[in-house]
Amino acid sequence: MMLKDHPIIKAYQEHNEFGKLLHMDFEIQAPGEVLYFLQVDKIHLATHKAAHGGLAAALLDAALGVAALSKVVAFNKVVSTVTLNLTYIKPVLLGDQLVAKAKVTQNGSRIFFAEGEIYNQKDEVVAKANGVFNAYPMEKAGY
Repeated sequence: MMLKDHPIIKAYQEHNEFGKLLHMDFEIQAPGEVLYFLQVDKIHLATHKAAHGGLAAALLDAALGVAALSKVVAFNKVVSTVTLNLTYIKPVLLGDQLVAKAKVTQNGSRIFFAEGEIYNQKDEVVAKANGVFNAYPMEKAGY
């Protein structure tokens, strides 16, 4: 079974209302490696042309989280964010096509470390993050 077809991944996509609200989408490249996509629209703006910083935070949290999730679904687990450290590098502007690239860098049975960057359509890094994620049984999340 391809990871994108795993029931937990399908349930995550179906019930992630926040991701739908922001118009985010993703592709799992391999267990522990994810691409997340977002086009900056008016709903994402904090000024007349620049996106709210929370948009980059949300995109990176989602990308790093799904990278960790893709490592644990085979064990019927899900993940939650423990820490997220974010660095803003360039402004994100109306119309930007963003791609967040995330990967798990280290993991145990419960704790996962991930890092990632957001690139704009000019292949410029606009933000970076690293985070720690906790894996736990899917039943605790209501799956």
